[in-house]
Amino acid sequence: MLGLSALAGAVLFAWSGVYNVAASRGHWWVTDVVLRFAMESSVRTHAPDVEPPELNDPDLVLLGAGHYYSGCAYCHGAPGDPIDPVASQMLPSPPDLSERSAQWTDTQLFWLVKHGLKYAGMPAWPAQDRDDEVWALVAFLRTLPDLDEAGYRRLVHGPERTEAPPGAAVLAAGSPDDVQSCVRCHGDADAPRSALVPRIQGQPVEVLSRALRDYASGRRHSGVMQQMAADLKSPEIDALAAYYASLPRIAADHAPDAEANFEAGRALAEQGLRSADLPSCLSCHGNDGLPIFPRLLGQNARYMEEQLRAWKRGGKGTSDADRLMGNIAQRLSDEQIRDVSAWLAAQPVDGVR
Repeated sequence: MLGLSALAGAVLFAWSGVYNVAASRGHWWVTDVVLRFAMESSVRTHAPDVEPPELNDPDLVLLGAGHYYSGCAYCHGAPGDPIDPVASQMLPSPPDLSERSAQWTDTQLFWLVKHGLKYAGMPAWPAQDRDDEVWALVAFLRTLPDLDEAGYRRLVHGPERTEAPPGAAVLAAGSPDDVQSCVRCHGDADAPRSALVPRIQGQPVEVLSRALRDYASGRRHSGVMQQMAADLKSPEIDALAAYYASLPRIAADHAPDAEANFEAGRALAEQGLRSADLPSCLSCHGNDGLPIFPRLLGQNARYMEEQLRAWKRGGKGTSDADRLMGNIAQRLSDEQIRDVSAWLAAQPVDGVR
């Protein structure tokens, strides 16, 4: 009976409208205390018991920095760039993460970035099956407290430029900022950046434009790329694809995995494995393959490994390319993924195939 009375009282209270939901008024003190206690307890309970990757990995930090700039800084601010005045009026106000992220463990921070927070305006990661991207942002957040304004801008934008953004002349249909968004992670004609993203310079224009459209439609999953592509109109996609396709190919410059078996990788790339129904990689991805397939000679090994493992987990999307590669990745062992990625990365981009 007491429970029914309490429920009736709660319904009557809500119906009366006495509680002011305006963000301009703030919560009652007790409400704020209860909500914060519940939030912190929930994060501690639900944070996964997993081993984080190496969070001081420069490539991981670099990838996270690019996304923070485009997806997080508006609300949370950045060195030299305070929280936007509009975002600061949210309730609760978005915290300065250079100060507040230290209160969480690595896995708790991962859970917060991946799942977001109810009642706080904090969104969940757009691609829930891309934990690799979530860890990149966590890695950046661990670096953020040590950055000044100059260090932050170097990390996000690369070396200072005195000329116009690369490719501005070819983007009559859109804004040079579109190219600069790509450069933050993929680099440009002479300045490749993170090894965890593909070298898209010199890739077939069909590959690039199809990938952007698949990201924009959500058929291809990436919390980083879906946000970028969704803002692009069709002429801008075509212009960006044409610009990067016009650049010379750039070979990977990272040392291969010392444990990789290059001979096994070469055999998979050139011959495939009939007993596992695996076609040769170069039959599609060699330099003489159809223009709907990306060229993999000289591609970043770490990028290829991570993508193949994501396909193997079933976490890349539902596009035609994802369905095709998902079926192939399911038949590869982790060792085969490592070996073939290392061999392909070590090859010159102008190889005969």
